[in-house]
Amino acid sequence: MSAEEPIRQRIAAAPISWGVCEVPGWGFQMEPSEVLRQMQELGFAAAEFGPAGFLPEDPEQKAEILRAHGMAALGGFVPAVLHDPGHDPLPEVRRELEAYVAAGARTLVLAAATGVDGYDDPRPVLDEEGWRRLRENAERIVEAATEAGVSVALHPHAGTMVENQAELDRILEDTDLSICLDSGHMLVGGIDPVAFVRDHADRISHVHAKDVDLAWARRVQQGELSYYDAVVKGMYRPLGSGDLDLESILRNLEEAGYQGWFVLEQDTVLDQAPSEDGGPRNDVSASLEHLVRTVESIRSEARSS
Repeated sequence: MSAEEPIRQRIAAAPISWGVCEVPGWGFQMEPSEVLRQMQELGFAAAEFGPAGFLPEDPEQKAEILRAHGMAALGGFVPAVLHDPGHDPLPEVRRELEAYVAAGARTLVLAAATGVDGYDDPRPVLDEEGWRRLRENAERIVEAATEAGVSVALHPHAGTMVENQAELDRILEDTDLSICLDSGHMLVGGIDPVAFVRDHADRISHVHAKDVDLAWARRVQQGELSYYDAVVKGMYRPLGSGDLDLESILRNLEEAGYQGWFVLEQDTVLDQAPSEDGGPRNDVSASLEHLVRTVESIRSEARSS
């Protein structure tokens, strides 16, 4: 994939933007056929798989249903417990990898799960031995994925074992892991995504693009509001309508020659089925057009300078 390839060919959809989530009780879940229809109508080049049950279990059927809607199978978000001495994450991840290979997917977005459902329960506090296990299990997963022809990007994510700046710094210093830049989760975790791209663009292999209302994010950081409730309140915004300096992020990625995917993610909780002319589709459409306009403007400036 070339950095100068038309940007629309490098933008993928994520089911979470339609409220489809792996967390039990995460609001109204739209029918997969309706979500896929809307993705297709918006013109996405690819899509992440979404949680178990969203697409057929059979990997070839997964890929076929995406192809039928004009999209490539990209891969997706895989939470795995990496720190627990009584749990080996590799067998479950190997099963995911087998499905990825069969579906032609090439990107596994790995999150260091806490071991509980949701993202609001207290996180375990790791000692040095716990960090060693987390690091070694992540590296084992990367080795297995590489053998299968799949790339792994570690995803700093609210409510996981790698959430804030100090935890991300440990990963950067102690491993060679590639990182999924999630602009929203980084802001919620107190990480400056602009600074991260500026300083560590060479570590970024995948991007989840979302905007954030910082007022809600700060309430989550201060313990005044749960992560889930903040999402319900609209903490994540369509690109260009929140407090994220998206232009600086994209400019730095362009200058660094980033060649990976941009996955549009706006974590959403639905309380009912959206109307045909409203709901997530409008937000995703706004994000898609804003991302395309911004990248094309940056490239136009670069060509004329």
